[in-house]
Amino acid sequence: MTIKPPVEDFATDWDHTDPQWVANPYPIWDELREKCPVAHTNRYGGGWFPTTYELVSAVANDTDNFTSRTVVIGNGRPGEDAPPAPIGVAPPISSDPPFHHIARRLILPAFSPGVVNNIEPFVREYCNKLLDNMEGKDVVNGGSDYAQYIPVAVIRQMLGFPEKDEDLFRHFVHVVLEGIDEPDLEKRIAQFEPIQAYFENQINEHIENPRDDLTSYLLNAEIAGGKLQPEHIFGTMILVLVAGIDTTWSGIASSLYHLATNPHDLERLVNEPELMPLAIEEFLRFYSPVTMARLVKDDFDFNGCPMKKDDWLLLGFPAANRDPKAFEDADKFIIDRKINRHVAFGLGIHRCAGSNLARMEMRVAIEEFIKRYPKFTLAAGDADSVTWSQGQVRGARNLPLTITK
Repeated sequence: MTIKPPVEDFATDWDHTDPQWVANPYPIWDELREKCPVAHTNRYGGGWFPTTYELVSAVANDTDNFTSRTVVIGNGRPGEDAPPAPIGVAPPISSDPPFHHIARRLILPAFSPGVVNNIEPFVREYCNKLLDNMEGKDVVNGGSDYAQYIPVAVIRQMLGFPEKDEDLFRHFVHVVLEGIDEPDLEKRIAQFEPIQAYFENQINEHIENPRDDLTSYLLNAEIAGGKLQPEHIFGTMILVLVAGIDTTWSGIASSLYHLATNPHDLERLVNEPELMPLAIEEFLRFYSPVTMARLVKDDFDFNGCPMKKDDWLLLGFPAANRDPKAFEDADKFIIDRKINRHVAFGLGIHRCAGSNLARMEMRVAIEEFIKRYPKFTLAAGDADSVTWSQGQVRGARNLPLTITK
């Protein structure tokens, strides 16, 4: 990881990979919301960070002034070697209108409620397999022993990839989302070459041996009577892998972190299972894992900020979910919160297509964990032992939990 100077003023020099931000971003966002609701930085070639629900919503719904052709902040910008418009690097999330509607409509059937319901028994069985492997331990790791494996197994099965390659997928996620500090663009591009080679091999294998999975679905899909371009197929597969793994992994682990540090909420969820749907929504609001990037299309003024063409815009969905003007007692976790219009899955045309799947995985993972372990706390009660991922997806990674008999 590249060593960078620490941030001294997040209003004028923010960095979402700064150790302060990674460890505990909420006080930073609270201060920015009052002091400078749209923070600026010269890092990564220049960027902006709106912190209020209103401003985040305005950007997310503005496809005239902001483009989604790439959604992960880095030191470079899409160049001549980028996938051709209107596809973008990972359709549909990287596609602008009007092509976005076509690409999104193409993938939605793969994440329909019916498909998700059919996957649920596999998820429940897999969670119990992981819990069986943890049996008899006084201390388990809710992140590295449990949460990280669940979405990997789900996405691997959906794409029809070999089970033996699951460790590779976690590495791919790390490269895409946490490797953004690499200042040498040639090295950054080289990091993606093994990922592209792997996916090309899987595509060729599926062409030779078609099957009933998402990869074969994309290979057979058509737009206007023609097969999808190779860049479209590859980009969508990358999107499903990265977005489907890291986000849900983070959501599950952060939920377990909360229950470990809030025994009353754990007790209520164990004794009142009917609270689970409301609890899932509050986990999503309070520990929203995802921020998404946009690029400024052309120079323009936004809320008094002189934005320049190709400036980054980091959409602070998690910050918006803590905005006291949008949520009553926004800084409090209320397990039975009734009104909860959170934006953990985004807003506008790019709202997460896989939200049904993510909710199901979180629900099943938490249900099975607390059924097996109705009482648990952080190991030694030490919050400092918990580590969090950096970048645009934030979630608990190292999460040692003491099981109470």
